[in-house]
Amino acid sequence: MLKSPLSFKAAFFSCLLTLVLLPKLVWANALEGIRVWPSPDETRVVIDLKQQATYSYFSLTGPDRLVVDLKDTSLATKLPVSVTDSPVLKKVRKSSPPEKGTYRLVFELSKRVSANLFTLAPTPGGQYGHRLVIDLSHGTQSSDSSATSSSSSSTQVSRDASSLHGNADIVVAIDAGHGGEDPGSIGPTRKYEKRATLAIAKKIAAQIDAVPGMKAVLTRGGDYYVNLNKRSEIARKNKAHLLVSIHADAFSSPKPRGASVFVLNTRRANTEIGRWVENHEQQSQLLGGAGEVLAKNNSDKNISQTLLDLQFSHSQKEGYKVATKILGEMGKVAYLHKKKPVNASLAVLKSPDIPSVLVETGFISNPTEERLLFQRSHQDKLARALTKAVVQYFEENPPEGTLFANRGKAIKHKVSSGESLSRLAQRYGVSMKAIMSANNLSSSSLRIGQQLTIPAGGSKDIPVPVINNPVETRVITHAVQRGEYLGLIANKYKVSVSSIKRENNLRSDTLKLGQKLKITVSMKDRPVRKHTVKRGEFLGKIASQYGVSVSSLRSANKLRSDSLAIGQELIIPNN
Repeated sequence: MLKSPLSFKAAFFSCLLTLVLLPKLVWANALEGIRVWPSPDETRVVIDLKQQATYSYFSLTGPDRLVVDLKDTSLATKLPVSVTDSPVLKKVRKSSPPEKGTYRLVFELSKRVSANLFTLAPTPGGQYGHRLVIDLSHGTQSSDSSATSSSSSSTQVSRDASSLHGNADIVVAIDAGHGGEDPGSIGPTRKYEKRATLAIAKKIAAQIDAVPGMKAVLTRGGDYYVNLNKRSEIARKNKAHLLVSIHADAFSSPKPRGASVFVLNTRRANTEIGRWVENHEQQSQLLGGAGEVLAKNNSDKNISQTLLDLQFSHSQKEGYKVATKILGEMGKVAYLHKKKPVNASLAVLKSPDIPSVLVETGFISNPTEERLLFQRSHQDKLARALTKAVVQYFEENPPEGTLFANRGKAIKHKVSSGESLSRLAQRYGVSMKAIMSANNLSSSSLRIGQQLTIPAGGSKDIPVPVINNPVETRVITHAVQRGEYLGLIANKYKVSVSSIKRENNLRSDTLKLGQKLKITVSMKDRPVRKHTVKRGEFLGKIASQYGVSVSSLRSANKLRSDSLAIGQELIIPNN
C-alpha cells in the first residue's frame, strides 16, 4: 500500500527530528572539569558534571591504573591533567571508550591503591553542581597524620608518660574550617573563607606553642579538605583536651558583622544566624562526602548510651566555659555579633569526650570585615585573644597530670635529649638558680636521663608571649632551572631539604629540568614584592590588595605623605 505524500513528509520530518535530537539525548551529560586535591591521607579527584553521573569503574595493573567509564557523557574540558603533588596519582587522561556515547577516563597511578567513588548533588549555595568524587588512599599514613604539630621542636611530650611526673602538656586541637574543594563562604571581593581560617589557625597554634606547658595540633596544615567527623577524630588521636574550630561567618545580607562563638546544643540553633551556619555546615558535609559514625556498637547499648550522655553533658558544660572566655577576650579586639555563646548542632562540635567550640571570627560577607579577616595585624590580634582565653580556661580548669595542674608544687622531671637548664627554667617558670639549688648542681650541665626536682615557683597568672606575625608563610611554586639541586633551592628559600622532599613526596634528591616544586616559605624570607602604581590607586587600596597595613607601606617605602604618582614603584612589605 502506498503512503500519501503527506504521511511520507511527516515520516521524513519525524526521522530528521530524531536524528537532530539523538545526540542530545544520548550524550545528555558533559564532563565540565577535573579538580585534584591531595591531602596527607588521600588524593581526592572531583569531576564536575552537567548532570548526575552514571558510571562504572575497574582497576588495571602493569602499570597501575583506575579506569572510569562515564555513560552518555561528552567532554567539555581539557585533558590530560598532569598531577605533580600527589604520591599516588600521576595523570588523568582519556582513552578509547568501550561503546559510543561513553567517555572513558584513565587515572595513571604510581602504585596500587584502594579507590572510593561516590556522587554528590549540587550544593544548596550553588557553588558546585553535580560531581563524581574519587578518593584514592595513599595507604602509607595513618588517619592521624593529617594532624600537624606547629612546634618546631623535635622533642614530643607524651601525655601518658609525662603525667607520671605531673608535667604533661595541655594539647589543643586547632581546626581551620573548610579547605580544598570546599572554599567555605566567599566574600564580596571573592576572597575564600578557607584561606582566612587556615592563616588564623596557624597563628593561634604558634601562640599556644609559645606558652610553657601547652602544645597545639592542627587538623589540617594546608589547602585540602578533611571530613568533618575526622577533624574530631584527629583531635582524639592526639589526645587533645580541647578542640577550637575557626570559621568566618556569612549571611545573605552584607549588613551583619562581628564575631560569635558556637557551642553544642542538640536542640535547634537559637538564632537565625545559627540556623544559617547549620545549613552551610550541611553544605560542607555534602562537599566532603559521608562521615564516619562516631561510636561503634557495644554489647550493652544502655550502658554505652548512658556513658555517652554523661560525656556529652560534660563536654557541653566545659565548651560553654571556654566560649565565654573567648568572647571576653575577643570583645577587646573585635566587634561581637553575639556577646553570649550561641547554641548550634554542628558536626565538628559533637565529640563527646572533647570540649569543643566553633569560633566565627567575623562576617566575610561584610565588606569591612572581609578586609580585616585577611589583614595580618588583625589576624594576630584574634590569635592572641583566643590564646589568652584558652590559657585562662585551663588555669582555672587544669587537667590532672599536666604542668598547669602542678603549678606551685615541686615536681620531678627526667631530662630528655636537647634539653638545657635555661629551657627547663623557661618551661616551668622558675629561675635557673632555683633549679640548681634544689638539685645541688655545681654547673648548668645536664645529662640525658638525669632526674631533677623542679621547685615550686612561677607567677600566679600564666603569660601569653607576644609573637609578631607568627608563622607567616606562603606556598610558592619553583620550576627547577639548569644546574639547580635540592640543597641550592633549600638555601635560596631558607628551608630544609627534608621539608621540600616531604612537601613534594620526593623519594630521592634527583630533580628534572623544569620540574615544579611546591615550597612553603616564610613571608620574611620571600623575595621582595613590588607594585607599580596605576591610575586611580591610593595607599589604602594597595594595602588592601596585598593584605598589609597602610603604615607598613609608608615605612617600607619611606613615604613622607600618602600622595602617589602614576608609575611609582612601591615595595610591598612581607611583615
